[in-house]
Amino acid sequence: MSTLPAVKMYATRFCPYCMRARSLLNRKQVPFTEINVGNDGELWAEMEALSGRNTVPQIFIGERSIGGYDDMAALERSGELDQLLGLTSC
Repeated sequence: MSTLPAVKMYATRFCPYCMRARSLLNRKQVPFTEINVGNDGELWAEMEALSGRNTVPQIFIGERSIGGYDDMAALERSGELDQLLGLTSC
């Protein structure tokens, strides 16, 4: 059995897109680390530097930035999200 890639999400507490992203990851039973950037300018700057974007959430699977919730939902609809998360065998 292979190790699943680490999932990291930069988010704020009450952002509706962040809530949707949390919900999708929880439904898939994917553990993730959430970094709250809401009141932390340094963490927000880190998120921008890593993702090239200035909106939340910003989601990473392993070292790969997959973008925000809409991007993750599109990957889910196409079936690619499970592959990136290591939930399917190739």
